[in-house]
Amino acid sequence: MDEQKIARINELYHKSKAEGLTAKERKEQQLLRREYIDAFKRNLRSQLNQISIQEMDGSITDLGEKFGNKKG
Repeated sequence: MDEQKIARINELYHKSKAEGLTAKERKEQQLLRREYIDAFKRNLRSQLNQISIQEMDGSITDLGEKFGNKKG
């Protein structure tokens, strides 16, 4: 998500607190927030897929390979 969209989310938030939003602006705010949350989740999932754990026996378990393909 680019900085312009994040700035627009903040702009709509401040306007909603100050004077309220029109129906069109509320819809735009909902869509931008959903896009932001989805991008955040994708980024977090990508980071978590990079984690490897060294087991007690010395072997390494790649959690991205083990759990990365699951939907959740």
